[in-house]
Amino acid sequence: MKNLLFLLLIISMVSCKDAKKETTDYSKENLDVTTSIYPENISKVFDAHGGIDNWNKMQSLVFTIKKPNGNEVTTTDLKNRKSLIEMPKHTIGYNGKDVWLKNKDTAQYKGKPKFYYNLMFYFYAMPFIVGDDGIKYEASKPLEFEGQTYPGIKISYESGVGESPEDEYIVYYNKDSHKMEWLAYTVTYFSKEKSKEWHFIKYSNWQNVDGLIVPKTLTWYNVENNLPVSKRNDLEFINIRLSKEKPEASMFEAPVGAKIIE
Repeated sequence: MKNLLFLLLIISMVSCKDAKKETTDYSKENLDVTTSIYPENISKVFDAHGGIDNWNKMQSLVFTIKKPNGNEVTTTDLKNRKSLIEMPKHTIGYNGKDVWLKNKDTAQYKGKPKFYYNLMFYFYAMPFIVGDDGIKYEASKPLEFEGQTYPGIKISYESGVGESPEDEYIVYYNKDSHKMEWLAYTVTYFSKEKSKEWHFIKYSNWQNVDGLIVPKTLTWYNVENNLPVSKRNDLEFINIRLSKEKPEASMFEAPVGAKIIE
């Protein structure tokens, strides 16, 4: 009996020793964390544009939009989405709490500052902007345009996320390169309800800025039956700057003479 117990003890010790040999130390493994967080299709799109991890290292984004009446310069803090838009006759800012507007002369701003203060940033920061928290992903029907087929990823938001959680987007990408080609989007800011009307932007002239692939040109299209049919207008983005340095918080605060938008 004693011999049997001794034999069982030896077998148990050997088994434990072998089990320890098979244990993996994951702290030393090079794991792809991105694919464990995001669906495979959107992960491949992020990777084609330089990687979501590289994007997340950036603290600020600055871009200039060329416009007929003068250039428009937007600065955004990527971590809290505070923003500053410098126009020839107006300045719009968001300090994390309030949207404000300052007129530089007697000309009145004709747009909606609360709608516009982050609009172009969201369009320009695609596809990385759809890596935010509170986003739901699902496959969408591919887009067929001029003989090409673009697979789609539909993006929607959890309740209470952002100014317009009812907004929806579809990112269409090149099936070979996985680079983003089109964005379809709805606008719900004014109605506060889900919309069935889709708008389309074509992304092109990609450029490498600090290892991230970002667009130079966004082209809006005329739409019929919720599909793009013909080019409407281009917006060109220049002087792109991405930085790992956090911008000064004071630049986003409302200056003397600015109006807080209710």
